[in-house]
Amino acid sequence: MVKSVLTGLYSPISPPVSIFGRFLASQPCSPKFIGANAMVCVCNATYCDTVDPVSLPDVGYYVKYTTSRDGQRLERSEGQTDTSGIFYTYNPSVQHQYIKGFGGALTDSAAINILKLSYAAQNQLLRSYFSEEGSEYNLLRWPIGCSDFSTRPYSYNDHCVDDFELKCFQLAPEDTQVRIPLLHRIMAHAKRPLSLVGSPWTSPAWLRVNNRVHGKSTLKGRPGDRYYKAWARYFIRFLDDSQNEPITALFVSREDFPCNYFSPQLQRDFIIQDLGPALVDGGYADIRLMILDDGRCHLPNWADQVGFQLTAAAYVSGIGIHWYFDLVTPAGLTLDVTHHLYPDFFLLYTEACNGFLDWDVKVALGSWERGSYYSRNILMNLNHFVTGWIDWNLALDMKGGPNWVDNNVDSPIIVNPLKDEFYKQPMFYHLAHFSKFIPEGSVRVALTSKCLFGICQLKTSAFLRPDGTAVVVVLNE
Repeated sequence: MVKSVLTGLYSPISPPVSIFGRFLASQPCSPKFIGANAMVCVCNATYCDTVDPVSLPDVGYYVKYTTSRDGQRLERSEGQTDTSGIFYTYNPSVQHQYIKGFGGALTDSAAINILKLSYAAQNQLLRSYFSEEGSEYNLLRWPIGCSDFSTRPYSYNDHCVDDFELKCFQLAPEDTQVRIPLLHRIMAHAKRPLSLVGSPWTSPAWLRVNNRVHGKSTLKGRPGDRYYKAWARYFIRFLDDSQNEPITALFVSREDFPCNYFSPQLQRDFIIQDLGPALVDGGYADIRLMILDDGRCHLPNWADQVGFQLTAAAYVSGIGIHWYFDLVTPAGLTLDVTHHLYPDFFLLYTEACNGFLDWDVKVALGSWERGSYYSRNILMNLNHFVTGWIDWNLALDMKGGPNWVDNNVDSPIIVNPLKDEFYKQPMFYHLAHFSKFIPEGSVRVALTSKCLFGICQLKTSAFLRPDGTAVVVVLNE
């Protein structure tokens, strides 16, 4: 069970209070059961469950939203705060990191799946993620060129060779005909300001040693030369930049996977000599550049390579992190250490999904456990100075694709175009407990407990919203 509790406070400097409590969607879930303890909510062109826009409680009262294994989905209840039997104490005077937000990725595959639905069903899906009736995502990851979740390998400069001035640079049909029109519709649904995170998987073939867009390769040349200058110019076409999984080329077993290899030292030198100056010269000095965009197992070493170089650090705002090795890399030794060494770098989770291991079921329709895994990971990372969390594909098909290198995975929304319907999985609701109630500008605050021997059954995190409302998210597994 996961709960989000909002309660009224007098002000951000009010004395410590303790809150707990109990959750009504304006349109309830239309359930579809898939075996024991597996359920999805079915949406189509004429019906989809919704949640009323958040109405804040008065001082001394709470509003609670509950999602549970037995079928509750963001169910709302309210009541008066009771301070008897205190186990958790909320203290807004002890503040940690500010929150950037939550969201997902508009990959080619996600866009293709959304557009396979009727126009009315498409709107239901977009509202579910971005409107006040839904999860209210404010972050959107945008692959620059192809990713594995495309139907083909491509870049934005495939029609010329050695085009160092990028005279042949042009967006792909996947952008102009599919993703950009969807982006405009998303912006129409979203009331909160939307931030985009741009990430390239690969560069044009003529910039790569293997002379192909796909496969394991590095860039030709070295930082400071014409190849790296051209790669920096390529980035300038976008407003948010990072290199997706720069270490993947060393480990990925799929030979055709699109990935450019970068070491931390190579990325540092690229930033100092090419990308940083190009952003400034291009009028994009205010863009928040992230390094890494890979597993936290590379921290704090990756940050050390930049943080000790003041020239590189001057261009960098944050660190992008993927969740794939979290089970074997302690948060304290990676996230905490990095935050304390480099407090000016924000930590943002930029990719996560279930079903990514080769032996995993790709789409486990209705899996409660996969939803709980999302909540558990988000709570852990927020409690270790992470500022936000971006899911992977917004929507996939019944097989977890399309994916041109056969790297299918799961998604919070699964599309069934044959029935013109889509399925909102438990993952969708677990994520909504964060994205809907913790808007950008909230700050994580202290939540102390009186658990026996310091061991708590519940996993929790607490926040103070910009409007002065307290929020606590609680996961009971």
